[in-house]
Amino acid sequence: MEKEKGVSLWSMIKDNIGKDLTKVCLPVYFNEPLSSLQKCFEDLEYSCLLDRAYEWGKRGNSLMRILNVAAFAVSGYASTEGRHCKPFNPLLGETYEADYPDKGLRFFSEKVSHHPMIVACHCEGRGWKFWGDSNLKSKFWGRSIQLDPVGVLTLEFDDGEIFQWSKVTSSIYNLILGKIYCDHYGTMHIKGNREYSCKLKFKEQSMIDRNPHQVQGVVHDNKSEKTVATLFGKWDESMHFVSGERSGKGKISESSPNDQLLWKRSKPSNYPTRYNFTRLTTTLNELTPGLKEKLPPTDSRLRPDQRHLENGEYEMANSEKLRLEQRQRQARKMQEKGWKPRWFAKDTDNDSYRYIGGYWEAREQGNWESCRDIFGQVPNDQTFLD
Repeated sequence: MEKEKGVSLWSMIKDNIGKDLTKVCLPVYFNEPLSSLQKCFEDLEYSCLLDRAYEWGKRGNSLMRILNVAAFAVSGYASTEGRHCKPFNPLLGETYEADYPDKGLRFFSEKVSHHPMIVACHCEGRGWKFWGDSNLKSKFWGRSIQLDPVGVLTLEFDDGEIFQWSKVTSSIYNLILGKIYCDHYGTMHIKGNREYSCKLKFKEQSMIDRNPHQVQGVVHDNKSEKTVATLFGKWDESMHFVSGERSGKGKISESSPNDQLLWKRSKPSNYPTRYNFTRLTTTLNELTPGLKEKLPPTDSRLRPDQRHLENGEYEMANSEKLRLEQRQRQARKMQEKGWKPRWFAKDTDNDSYRYIGGYWEAREQGNWESCRDIFGQVPNDQTFLD
């Protein structure tokens, strides 16, 4: 609606080379109208792969189960293609829910720590549960930003089979000159507690790479360590597999008669946004009729700065962002005084956060008395801390 002001990213962060960018306050012009809590749910866009994995396991086919789990782990990166803006850093205690009865899917996330910045999520599907927490460490290297996720993702099926993995490194390049692009690289180990595990290699894109975004991997037997299947594809397109080791040294883009498709990215929206959102992502901040009355006051959809940005009201978005950031500076005091997350608790055995339950029951009853009005005006520090 309003015309964006031309703001140089270089002028904002040139003095922060080598520093953690989560501690650098940037104008709202560098944000997309989503919070990190909502962005977590984008990893579940292809949750049908987990439904499929569950069904394969029920039929006794453990190999097809882990192949679909591996495809799911890769598919979470598809929505990052062409995404150059930063999601909003949630406030301490901010939450987000996603409820899709038609998919048998319920997702919930909460910001559980301010320093370090940690978000935790929990999702329940048809025959499976998925949870994890993430502490994203970011470094600015002049022409690029490097993002290193710290945390473990866990997938548990109703029959007791469990898979765990961690995300790979992501970087955004050409911040100063040239076309900005995003890349993911590193090795992802998907560890299973039964028959199979998987190793996926995300190839780092080079300056002259004409076939970027490649992913290759193998599924191996946990006892014999023998390779039983080979995976290949691209994190922004599709994943295929063949039984055993793949013969020949053909390019990943070259198919063979033995290749079998595991996952293919959905078609992009007919009405692309300036933020390059997928069809699913476009819906994440939507307040459908009757939904606002059911949400707790901590839900990301109720963030004023984020809503103003989505409406194209940049001046209002920026002033609200500054107000909330000033308020958030008191979050460290809250943690020092013993503040605890409302819906998650730290597991003393592995230092990760687990959902303690109660959110959907409170939603059913419309009882949000235990939730702070984190986006509202606060007259003084004491009111906020209480």
